[in-house]
Amino acid sequence: MSNPNSFEEAMAELEQIVKRLEAGGQDLEKSIGDYERGMVLRQYCEKVLKEATLKIEKISRGGAAEPVVREEITDSF
Repeated sequence: MSNPNSFEEAMAELEQIVKRLEAGGQDLEKSIGDYERGMVLRQYCEKVLKEATLKIEKISRGGAAEPVVREEITDSF
């Protein structure tokens, strides 16, 4: 599975995974795969939100916004 292209894409995929897991009816292996993917997406979203928060704080203090360098989040499956 590929990394998301945006925060919005990651959130949309994460919402679909949550719906599937809550609905049940999947086999165990599929559920575990969904859970693993969900954790990757959650980590990605948390990282993007943290970067945005830091950027906003810097702007609020009167500093110029510097580009944020993102670390690549890779799937382990």
